[in-house]
Amino acid sequence: MTQQDILNALQNVQEPDLKKDLVTLNMVRDITIDGKNVGFTIVLTTPACPLKEKIRRDCEQAILEHADPAASVLVKFTANTTSNRLDGKALLSQVKNIIAVVSGKGGVGKSTVAANLALALSQQGAKVGLMDADIYGPSVPIMFGLRGQRPQMTNVEGKDMIVPIEKYGIKVISIGLLVDEKSAVVWRGPMASSAIRQFVTDVFWEDLDYLVIDMPPGTGDIHLTLVQTVPVTGAVIVTTPQEVALADAKKAIAMFGQAQIKVPIIGLVENMAWFTPAELPNNRYYIFGKEGGRKMADQYEIPFLGEIPLVQSIREGGDEGVPVMLSNDEISKKAFAEFAGNAVRSISMRNANIEATKVVEMLV
Repeated sequence: MTQQDILNALQNVQEPDLKKDLVTLNMVRDITIDGKNVGFTIVLTTPACPLKEKIRRDCEQAILEHADPAASVLVKFTANTTSNRLDGKALLSQVKNIIAVVSGKGGVGKSTVAANLALALSQQGAKVGLMDADIYGPSVPIMFGLRGQRPQMTNVEGKDMIVPIEKYGIKVISIGLLVDEKSAVVWRGPMASSAIRQFVTDVFWEDLDYLVIDMPPGTGDIHLTLVQTVPVTGAVIVTTPQEVALADAKKAIAMFGQAQIKVPIIGLVENMAWFTPAELPNNRYYIFGKEGGRKMADQYEIPFLGEIPLVQSIREGGDEGVPVMLSNDEISKKAFAEFAGNAVRSISMRNANIEATKVVEMLV
């Protein structure tokens, strides 16, 4: 066998999402051949790739079918998270993907989804930050057990910068870490927008694969400020199954789809999809309706990223400062892991097929 034999064989293996072969996508590295022993490295589009094992099996099968049926194949993986951000002059240029987690209304579990999405991505090997942009109702400090803590300052190239607090492997910043928990943030829109700009320009995020931004509910000043400050990779829409939530989710989809804004929708996730009591683990009760989110995703032709159940441990984890992704609740962890896997697949396809999002320039 030669290196060319290996490359010829791997031309028969498609990247499942990008629909091109691994060789054409330049994903094959470091081929080694020692008799019947073949080794090579596949460069994934994200360390959180949910299809790693499928790619491994397809590679092994391709070598056996097209190179040598007696070969012993060792497939290694590395990752180079894809990005379609603008050039290095853009703000947060060291962040490969900026993901806004949004909802049309409050009470749908958007912050819970954002927190556990960040943890799921981190657990799968990505470098992740979490920005709590919900200025009037910051909940991330509670969910991450950071009550009473304050971020430190550092000097970067002559500029004083805020250092996000690191917890559970996630870099976290929130207005709740900068003001007293008992104090209400009574700010007009321009002050709240200024805080968001400061979280972008004055926080030392360093290199990240994903910066997850927990946005406030609705469609308002803070959303406009964000898209006018940084090129956002895409938005994840959070809804619950009932009609009231779906009606407001449509507004969030419409906002990001406006010609002036044009931020791609990564997909939609349905939270509180069903309830399963601990004493009846095989029963599902659709308290808020059934598959409303999936139907709406089909209607708007956007990816459906998954369903998150209504489970007591998810609420308890958020209240106790230990999100459910760090618990022993395998059902909830699996749901969030599948959602995160679908999200990174959608992000990879977005980066491969859509031009970079530009900072919005508008007079609103």
